[in-house]
Amino acid sequence: MKRVLANGALICLFGAASSLAYAADKIDADDFVEEVSAKGIAEVESAKLAQQKSSSTDIKAFAQTMITDHTAANAELAVIATRKNLEVSDEAEMANKAKKFVLEQRDGESFDKAYAKNQVAAHEDTIELFQRATISDDVEIAAFATKTLPTLQHHLKMAKELAATYDKK
Repeated sequence: MKRVLANGALICLFGAASSLAYAADKIDADDFVEEVSAKGIAEVESAKLAQQKSSSTDIKAFAQTMITDHTAANAELAVIATRKNLEVSDEAEMANKAKKFVLEQRDGESFDKAYAKNQVAAHEDTIELFQRATISDDVEIAAFATKTLPTLQHHLKMAKELAATYDKK
């Protein structure tokens, strides 16, 4: 009987721990909106920089895709945030500002390689936020995250391909 009770207690503890871990993976709607809007601004700003500094057609094409897709996602998120009375960021996060500054100092293939590498890291971080948001208690945020996630995953794939190309140069 003690063994059955002990096993039952372990199952209950495991269930409670799993619930806490699941809750810890979620992100609040206001945190999501603030972080993602700042990251979206950084994406557009760095893509505009790539449009100016790169002489590579593949980098410029990727950057244009980033401008188009992230501007659209930022606008959609702003509409959701306004409806929910949540604040969107009006500037990039400090870390992304520093990355942009470093990119501004580079030219030619050095710029292209750094931009591609930064895009891989940026999209990996952003995808992690969106994955956490897909399980948000806020249905509208979860739907936005779920809808946008495949585009971000496609961006990551493209960024990895660019990074591999420019890593060889």
